[in-house]
Amino acid sequence: MSEPAMTRFPVPDVDDLPEDLQERIADEREDAGFIPNVFLALAYRPSHFRAFFEYYDALVEQTELTRAEIEMIIVAVSGVNDCLYCTVAHGALARIYADDPQLAEQLAANHRTADVSERHRAMLDFAVELTENGPEVEEADIQRLEEAGYSRRAVWDIGSVAAFFNLSNRLAHLADMRPNEGFYDLGR
Repeated sequence: MSEPAMTRFPVPDVDDLPEDLQERIADEREDAGFIPNVFLALAYRPSHFRAFFEYYDALVEQTELTRAEIEMIIVAVSGVNDCLYCTVAHGALARIYADDPQLAEQLAANHRTADVSERHRAMLDFAVELTENGPEVEEADIQRLEEAGYSRRAVWDIGSVAAFFNLSNRLAHLADMRPNEGFYDLGR
């Protein structure tokens, strides 16, 4: 790794972390082939790490959305928020889950011009609207998603992913989280 996980706070040594965090990080290293820097950065505050990843797991495992849709939302929201870490890391996941090597850059730059279905454009429009103008979201916005084929529960899931990654983006900015080099080539 050429850059530290984050530059504004000390990156903890994995061996000094509580056992449950060490296990989660080891599992992620085995799955990804490296430790994504978000794990090392958030381990700075173990109780926050636990809460963050418990909610993240719920968002990606207990949802009506596909994993590709989740990653598309994350990349679009992170692009709007200028979050380098999340656009790069989740851009890799978007490319993999959507099986599209060009999608992530399109979503990060401008989801409105990305090569996506009308259904997905409605989903992304909503996620970005919630990000940029949350208080202006109204029932008509939800109805547009229902007309596009999303259930009320799926609309909740879309909003939850967008909201969570607004939080995640802000944490990445605070810490100056740096993307792992390995993310740049995944899914190409």
